[in-house]
Amino acid sequence: MRIVRFGRGTWGIVDGERVRVTRGPGGAVIGRTCALDEIRLLPPVRPTKIVCVGRNYRAHIREMGHADVLPAEPGLFLKAPNALAAPTAEIPYPSFTKLLHYEGELAVVVGRRMKSVARETALDYVLGYTCALDLTARDRQKTDLQWVQAKSADGFLPLGPWLETDLDPQNVALRTYVNGELRQDGRTGDMLFPVADLLSYVSSFMTLEPGDVVLTGTPSGVGELHRGDAVEVAVEGIGSLCVRIV
Repeated sequence: MRIVRFGRGTWGIVDGERVRVTRGPGGAVIGRTCALDEIRLLPPVRPTKIVCVGRNYRAHIREMGHADVLPAEPGLFLKAPNALAAPTAEIPYPSFTKLLHYEGELAVVVGRRMKSVARETALDYVLGYTCALDLTARDRQKTDLQWVQAKSADGFLPLGPWLETDLDPQNVALRTYVNGELRQDGRTGDMLFPVADLLSYVSSFMTLEPGDVVLTGTPSGVGELHRGDAVEVAVEGIGSLCVRIV
C-alpha cells in the first residue's frame, strides 16, 4: 500500500492512477477519489522528531576521511520538522552556505509508539518507508556546534513521494541522480546497522511516536549542488522524489 499526503494535508492511498481519500495515514477510505497526476504531493509524514544516522555505510565513511574509525554504535543527530519539503519542491539555495551537499537516504516512518523495542520485533512498528534527501550545508557543518544550521534549515529534508508499507528494507537499491547523472549507487544491505537495529537502538533511550522519521544514512558519492540542479533520489520498491535547487 502506498500512503500519500496532499493538498492542504489530506491523506489517501494510491490505487492505480487514482488516490482514495482516507481518515489519516492508512485509515479508513471515506469514498472520495482524485487523479494522482492532478494533486500536489506533500511530505507523507507529520513527525514529532526526525532522527538521523551518520556514517552507516563503509564507503561513505571512507570518502569522508574516517576510514579508520568504524562506529561501535549508531551515531545520531536530529533534523527539525521545519526542514521537511515536498517531493517535488523547489529548494532555495541558502545564503549562509557556499557548499550545499546532497545525501540520498532510505527513510523509515514509525507506525506506533516504540519504547525499548527488541530488534527482533522492531520492523513490526514501522508504518512505511520513503525516499529522503538529506541536504547539508557542509561548510557550516564544520563550524556548527550541533549541526543545527547545517542540517535543519527550511527545506533541508525533501521526503516522498509516498509511504510504501509493503517493503523489505534489508537489501534494496538506493540511487541519487543530479541532472540525470548517477552520483550515488548503494544498497541498504551495505548498512553497518540495519533498519531493525537502528529502531531498537533509538527506542532504547528515546520514545518514538507514530509519524516519527528515522533516516538510515547515505552511501558513498555525496557531493556539491548548485543553483538550477535537479536532484532525484530513487529507492527500489518505493519510487523517487525529484527536487530542484533554485
